[in-house]
Amino acid sequence: MRAFMDKDFLLKNDVARELYHTYAAGMPIIDYHCHVSPREIAEDKRFDNITQVWLGGDHYKWRQMRSNGVEERYITGDAPDYEKFCKWAETLEKAIGNPLFHWSHLELQRYFDYHGVLNSGTADEVWQLCNKKLSEPSMSARNIIKNSGVALLCTTDDPADDLRWHKIIAQDKDFDVRVLPAWRPDKAMNIDKADYRDYIEKLSEASKVSINSFDELCRVLSERMDYFSEMGCVAADHGLDYVMYEPANPKTVSDIFDKALKGEAVSETDILRFKTACILFLGTEYKKRGWVMQLHYGCKRDNNAKMYRKIGPDTGFDCISNYTPAAQVADLLNALDVDDNLPKTILYSLNPSDDAALGSIIGCFQNSDACGKIQQGSAWWFNDNMAGMRQQMISLANLGLLGNFVGMLTDSRSFLSYPRHEYFRRIMCNLIGEWVEGGEYPYDTDNLQKIVKGISYENAVRYFGFDLKTKM
Repeated sequence: MRAFMDKDFLLKNDVARELYHTYAAGMPIIDYHCHVSPREIAEDKRFDNITQVWLGGDHYKWRQMRSNGVEERYITGDAPDYEKFCKWAETLEKAIGNPLFHWSHLELQRYFDYHGVLNSGTADEVWQLCNKKLSEPSMSARNIIKNSGVALLCTTDDPADDLRWHKIIAQDKDFDVRVLPAWRPDKAMNIDKADYRDYIEKLSEASKVSINSFDELCRVLSERMDYFSEMGCVAADHGLDYVMYEPANPKTVSDIFDKALKGEAVSETDILRFKTACILFLGTEYKKRGWVMQLHYGCKRDNNAKMYRKIGPDTGFDCISNYTPAAQVADLLNALDVDDNLPKTILYSLNPSDDAALGSIIGCFQNSDACGKIQQGSAWWFNDNMAGMRQQMISLANLGLLGNFVGMLTDSRSFLSYPRHEYFRRIMCNLIGEWVEGGEYPYDTDNLQKIVKGISYENAVRYFGFDLKTKM
């Protein structure tokens, strides 16, 4: 019987162990999509206890606590932090087979040097140990990032953001990790939301331009993209319910925007036409700037209306959508590509059933603009577990070139989430090791290390064009 989560955790053959320990483990981290707060980095936030840094904002954990029958006051409510932590420890006892069990213990090992098992019996011991460690300067937000081996990370930022926290970080020469903004224009596209007019007013204030037409909206977004570029941005990200392709002529799109600004109802078809026009415009702008376009889709959000009214969005009540828009994805990419406006693009579907469809779509639009110009993104959200990661990589290998894959991201709000990269690298090395051990790929260490280092780190640096040497 293997020891619990030892140094060879998940590495089940000799080649896997060699690939991970010799090549993957020491590679820096590029976290090209996450949701950590740039303000907390700029202010070098400190945490009073493990609950604050571990459970605050982590809807992954919140879902599991609800599954264990935990009262909401111990999850998002006003219960003391110690009691919330104990409830999480009780929940973790039953999380066999869940990635949260592995992630939690990797984080305890890497940041707190705790190699035991967290459960109801050890909760107090772990609480005391972690809180003592968190009181040390090495556990501030910036030091956690640096000590995790992060070379660069991209936050998620609205077009109306002034990016002042990014400026503060960039001007601090003592902090050598690059923290770049990433463009997230969802609110500018969400014409179906009740607060859309309020957002357009906010964007008008940020740009000092009164936005009264779709043409003005496009002009403002273009100018804001220029500002983001000045701040080092090279990536955009869209959170979509599903990919839509419903083209319309410019006058129709302008009329739809005018209706929304007047507070008039817009039809479902109007919404699709407007969002299609936005994506086509923005994709063209990304291509001009050399940005990477990321499309995250396949999520049905806020399914529990009662809890949404009580505690709002992003609190653990989303699910995988069963809508598979393969034709729309292909048509959207084609509409950009036909006029040579298709940027480098990463496609993420939350539905794992889409893996093969995505693998076939990306092959239709590859060219010499970039090595692996169109990517299938890493297993996302409900899929970033052992089975989901393996399935995504196997599918990509079957239908594309796994060696060009840009690898893992945290997609997290937690500063302790970087061991997810280790988890991914171990799974990746074990998968490749299986192929080599089984005689399906040659034992050629020169080439194997290129593949492993590439997927772990180097492919993302090249693909996004990150400059790791220059700070503002």
